[in-house]
Amino acid sequence: MTAVRTALGAPADAYAVLHRCRELTRPALAEAVGRMHPWVGEMAAYSFGWCEVGGAPAVASGGKGLRQALAVLGAEAAGAAGRAGVPAAVAVELVHTFSLLHDDIMDGDGARRGRPTVWKAYGTGPAVLAGDALLALAVEVLAAAPAGPRAVRTLSAALGDLVRGQADDLLFAARPWTGPRRVRPEEYRAMAEHKTGALLGCAGALGALLGGADPAAVAALDRAGRHLGIAFQIADDVLGIWGDPAVTGKPVHGDLREGKKTYPVLAALAGADAPARRLAAALEAPAAPPERWREAAALIDAAGGRSAALAEARRHMAAVADALADASLRPPAVEELRSLLEFLVRRDL
Repeated sequence: MTAVRTALGAPADAYAVLHRCRELTRPALAEAVGRMHPWVGEMAAYSFGWCEVGGAPAVASGGKGLRQALAVLGAEAAGAAGRAGVPAAVAVELVHTFSLLHDDIMDGDGARRGRPTVWKAYGTGPAVLAGDALLALAVEVLAAAPAGPRAVRTLSAALGDLVRGQADDLLFAARPWTGPRRVRPEEYRAMAEHKTGALLGCAGALGALLGGADPAAVAALDRAGRHLGIAFQIADDVLGIWGDPAVTGKPVHGDLREGKKTYPVLAALAGADAPARRLAAALEAPAAPPERWREAAALIDAAGGRSAALAEARRHMAAVADALADASLRPPAVEELRSLLEFLVRRDL
């Protein structure tokens, strides 16, 4: 199994945990979406995989519901029933979906989970409107929950970080591979924490907050999610270069062809050996046949990029375990959290 799996030990049945939390959250999520303008609500339902364009029931998968599960388990880890975390689960799922709708537009992605993205299916303007509506609905749901003002402030802080991370990610694309303006690994880590980790941490923290946890436990779950986000993003980067397309659903060497500033590449370029120098020359050369990308992947490996990425992912997964161990959280829920958090980075690397 992968190097990033070992820090949290053997996984329990994460799929069963996800299913249980989705089933607990689904009625409240559907009720919230049902309050939206019918057309906007249809786009939201389409994005969740509940319907096709026009409103006919769909058989498409709507995603795993990972953030929903983190919120429910956060409440249970605080000693409350899982239903106490449902408003948090609904809010973070709405925010996550809002971010995907807007990200797909910014990245020009035409497909998600095997079918057209919302902007492709309905148009760019409608997709932006649907994303805005999802964000507004998330705030409304959370404001009505117990400890609503504190919960909304927590969500707002995570949203600010998410925007910061997305902005940095977009700006990275225009920066050179080498020289004083190159993207450094520490900048990447900050971007990944904000773009991916902030909402993961917020999900667990909000569930714990609504479950009545003390501030230290809330902060520990937020910290765990933020480290998880970095590890998850790095694991995804490794898959983007060396993963099996049949497993990942991504084209081989896709991230390299798109010029993405991923952690293995940045770590490899940080070296001063011959493979690092050859890699820099290969990345800065004009586009070339597929052989170029196979050579670049080999050079990244030879320059230590893959091993550095896996070591960094391990370090952050160990920090996840430390955060959960430091909190005064209920052991059964913590074990399910451990299983679920490992699931997020459990890939066939």
